[in-house]
Amino acid sequence: MANAASGPFSAAASRHVLVTGAAAGIGRATALRLARDGWHCVLVDADASRLAQLVADWPADAPSPRIHPVDLCDAAQIAALGADMPPLDALINNAGMSAGGRDALNAGSERLLALNLDAPARLVQACADRLRPGARVVNVASGAGLRAIPWRGLYSPSKAGLIAQTAALAQARPDWTVTALAPGFVRTELVQQLIDSGRLVPAQATAKIPLGHMAEPEDMAEALCFLAGEGARPLSGQLLVLDGGSSVSGGSQPLPPAQAPLPPLDMACTPRDAGTSTGTGGYPAVLDASLMTAAPGQWLATLQAAARRFRHAHTAQASLTLLVPAAMPALPWAQAGDPAAARMLLHTLAAEWGSQGIRINALAIDGPGVDAAAQALLAFVAGPRSRFLTGQWLRAAAPPTTTIHDQET
Repeated sequence: MANAASGPFSAAASRHVLVTGAAAGIGRATALRLARDGWHCVLVDADASRLAQLVADWPADAPSPRIHPVDLCDAAQIAALGADMPPLDALINNAGMSAGGRDALNAGSERLLALNLDAPARLVQACADRLRPGARVVNVASGAGLRAIPWRGLYSPSKAGLIAQTAALAQARPDWTVTALAPGFVRTELVQQLIDSGRLVPAQATAKIPLGHMAEPEDMAEALCFLAGEGARPLSGQLLVLDGGSSVSGGSQPLPPAQAPLPPLDMACTPRDAGTSTGTGGYPAVLDASLMTAAPGQWLATLQAAARRFRHAHTAQASLTLLVPAAMPALPWAQAGDPAAARMLLHTLAAEWGSQGIRINALAIDGPGVDAAAQALLAFVAGPRSRFLTGQWLRAAAPPTTTIHDQET
């Protein structure tokens, strides 16, 4: 699939991005990934010493970053930060915190809510005049925002709120592209410390992940770089769940361990239509459009057939991306369960196939073909850069044609 980058997002243009929580973990990996792509980075974190270390490790051929040690729990510091920004093409709200060991009614959650839920909104408001037309705003939520995680204070409520805030901002500012990323279990420095100390057993954690691996910070960095770029436009208002399928698996039993390493993030890949020659070399990424012409009430049977064809040809390390129509005709009540059954089958297959490194996702599109705006998205979803994306049903929405400005931003 062709790369859809153009205009201010082309490789030749000077692009500026603000990344919060940049000094460690996902933020650090993302900042370095953006630097390698030539972005001019503004790096924000409360830890000045770690920011200095990040600058020391900065790629020699990348544009020099600007660093801002800022406490994002302080509204006044956020306002001052916004006043000192260059024009921005992207804002990545990555900073966050948890509260391990606390129940949900425990006192002292003010800083957690200020950082996880209030700071992203305040940053958008503070930088609104600096965000260029067509800018990307990306909020890093969590799988904890999709399901309750007990004894982590208000972490789950704060991330659920951030997911809803993302959708609301996308509606208020259709001239921007606003998305959220929900990571699952990621081997950050903190997680590695828990493993080294014996407080976390990797096998127990991965038994809840269909793909059988923990994600690395670089997996999230790839997704955040994609969401900060041109190809993310059709995803505006949506949540990209990058958790190896754990959010769509029932968790009723431990899942089998991974049978093979994950494919390299930079592995060559050319997505191809189902039924064409499998070819040689590269990551096998199969696109199947049979659901686009399925008869009403036949989604489940059509998806079953597509999955069987795919599995006959691929036994490990491959992806199946189903193209589905964005709009469905009204169905008689007796057939109304068919689309929901098909969606749940996709989730189930993601859980069953994950240990073999096989991914399955769906992308809903308007019309009979994939337009240029969705090509980069489809290539990302199908390819190894999103090797932790499975079991998801995404929508490639048509970009809005009108600009609406919300005075509150």
